[in-house]
Amino acid sequence: MNTVSPTLPSAAPSDSPAWQNSCRQLYFALLGESGSRVGQIDESTRCASRAFLLEKLHVARTLDSDFPAESRLLPEVMHQAHEDTAHAYRRYLDERRAGSPRRYFSCRAHAMHFLRAVAPTKFVDGAWLYGLLSRWQDPRLASLIRIYLEELGCGVASQNHVVLYKQLLARYGCDHWENGPDAHFTQGAVQLALAHHADAFLPELIGFNLGYEQLPLHLPISAYELNELDIDPYYFTLHMTIDNASTGHARKALQSVLDCIPRMGDAAQFYRRVEDGYRLNLVGMGTPDAIASFDLEQELLRVLADKASIGAHLHSDYCLIGGKPVSQWLSPAGQIPEMLAALQATGWIRRGQSPEHSRFWRLLTDERAPMFGVFDGYEQQLLHDWIQADTSATSTARPTVRPGRHAPDGNDEQALAPMESGASIEQIIAHHAQGQVEPANCAEVDALFKQLEGVGTKSQALGILEGMLSPANHPTPAGLAATRLYADLFSRQGVYGY
Repeated sequence: MNTVSPTLPSAAPSDSPAWQNSCRQLYFALLGESGSRVGQIDESTRCASRAFLLEKLHVARTLDSDFPAESRLLPEVMHQAHEDTAHAYRRYLDERRAGSPRRYFSCRAHAMHFLRAVAPTKFVDGAWLYGLLSRWQDPRLASLIRIYLEELGCGVASQNHVVLYKQLLARYGCDHWENGPDAHFTQGAVQLALAHHADAFLPELIGFNLGYEQLPLHLPISAYELNELDIDPYYFTLHMTIDNASTGHARKALQSVLDCIPRMGDAAQFYRRVEDGYRLNLVGMGTPDAIASFDLEQELLRVLADKASIGAHLHSDYCLIGGKPVSQWLSPAGQIPEMLAALQATGWIRRGQSPEHSRFWRLLTDERAPMFGVFDGYEQQLLHDWIQADTSATSTARPTVRPGRHAPDGNDEQALAPMESGASIEQIIAHHAQGQVEPANCAEVDALFKQLEGVGTKSQALGILEGMLSPANHPTPAGLAATRLYADLFSRQGVYGY
């Protein structure tokens, strides 16, 4: 059986291939290659991700945290932190009932900006635990693997956290998040790097998981204010229940730390590395930082500049604003502020009024208008809230946009019932293949079960399935089918034993 080693990983070679200090580049490199078995990434990405992880751990050691000096104090400290968060949230609710304004979101566009800003992290939810799948026979890690399977909804699309977040973004027209600022990708890159270096950084991974599964104050407040702004908060309230400190992921994360502290070897060094991992949650842009980074006018100018780079030469010269053709206003894009001022001066935009009174707004939203469909839901909301201007009074208003698909198909919600524990591996696989709930004639799902034909042992089956449970693959039809089968096999009698 593998052991939990407290040995600190050595520094990466100084000539490690560069990722050009871009968290976004590393994020997509790791995500793009995460369909392979754990650790099977090219040498360039492996060296870059290791150097990145060591760098962020160095930063983490300089940060303050509530992590106790002794492991025996962990349960008490984690419980007190949960109580402090609960009391702080109660005070927030009392303030709101007394008439205080929202603490986080100034307007609906602000909330939608937040959904996009945290998307890189949400799309790799639980990814750090992926690196443990190959160690399924270690009973000390079983609860962590179970947490990962639950993040994946145990293969049920309507419970898979990444699927849920994709549906949330699609519903509100917030799909385009990939080109966000580099800072948005730091935490996601950390999580993916941990997944691919789980063996070398196991104490840090365990500590990271402990910190991540605690209840932060921003979570219930975000859910409360999203609901006020007519944005479905289910994804966030789900994490408040599944991560609960009594029976949920927070409790399992704590127990995994206590279970993995070595009885032989340097337990003190192991515990210090767990603390490093715990602090690693604080590295990069957190939720409060993402919320605070929003400026309505600057974000609108950024969006319009992006549109100008594409559409500067696509406008006819007969349309004049302030005596100048639109094409001239848009090239170069640096004239966007002056163009907005001209739109207001000529009455095309009437700020402080309902957007419906602005001709420019109708050019974007009327179904037969020349610019219909050019702006997505988030971009329309930005313009809507900027025109309306008085966000404190009317910030819950939402423009009419074409909704994205939100609710999963009904058959996605039906998990396949497990067979008796005495069934053979071949029978179990056949049972799942016959009962698949993915779309009919899905070639990837068929290929998965074709690959499993003739597998005679649980170890062989889990080894084949492992790659399909990766952060890149698990939200796909084949990934969901693989997750259901993996969860079934993992939970059968004897899986926790040696």
